[in-house]
Amino acid sequence: MADGGALTGKVAVVTGSNSGIGLGVARELAKRGASVALNSFTDNAEDHDLAKEIADETGAKVVYIQADMSKPDECRALVTKAVEQLGSCDILVNNAGIQFVAGIDEFPTEKWDAIIAINLSSAFHTTAAALPVMREKGWGRVVNIASAHGLTASPFKSAYVAAKHGVVGLSKVTALETAQEPITCNAICPGYVLTPLVEAQIPDTMAKYDMDRETVIKEVMLERQPSKEFATVEQLGGTVAFLCSDDAAQITGTTISVDGGWTAL
Repeated sequence: MADGGALTGKVAVVTGSNSGIGLGVARELAKRGASVALNSFTDNAEDHDLAKEIADETGAKVVYIQADMSKPDECRALVTKAVEQLGSCDILVNNAGIQFVAGIDEFPTEKWDAIIAINLSSAFHTTAAALPVMREKGWGRVVNIASAHGLTASPFKSAYVAAKHGVVGLSKVTALETAQEPITCNAICPGYVLTPLVEAQIPDTMAKYDMDRETVIKEVMLERQPSKEFATVEQLGGTVAFLCSDDAAQITGTTISVDGGWTAL
């Protein structure tokens, strides 16, 4: 059953949520009583089974809605469909993202365009669709999953860094435009998070550097993360849930770093 039911009666839309951070966030919001719309660009039986699994685990209503976050019309339609199926869109978590690494002079144009579309523009389109719904309901929370790279930079990640800096800026503008309403908007800036994708990279990295698991995590993967520990998807889910709580009603237009001290350097 839902944990405490603090978000009972609320409807959350979480983009890019059939795995990783998005899935962790969706599970936590469902545990706290929110109805949840899962999303990704696929439309497989496994996606719908995942929604049923979370619903069975938590007692919350959970649906899966396919939408390609690289396409503006589908971003906006995601919110419309969530309202049709769940009755509202009180909480919007913009999490969908992709990555590509290359030097600026070698960065493929199509990769730049895709990263900007999915990591940044999608958040604009979903927010534009969700704000009228939130205003009609008289309550709303927009939480954008940015990155430590929304506050600092690394070489060879020009599109990702530009997009995540843009997400932080978009969050500030959204907060200012809703500052005198019961709607908030904030960005969470994770460092390295232990997702299934990252977990799968560890054996190859061990082989590449001829190191054991603990050494490759601390000295290679978490080189820039002072805590030398991954953040977890559960911690990200808890941070999102806090921003959706009444305790966070006056927290808006800011960033919360979940990065083990990365951006303190």
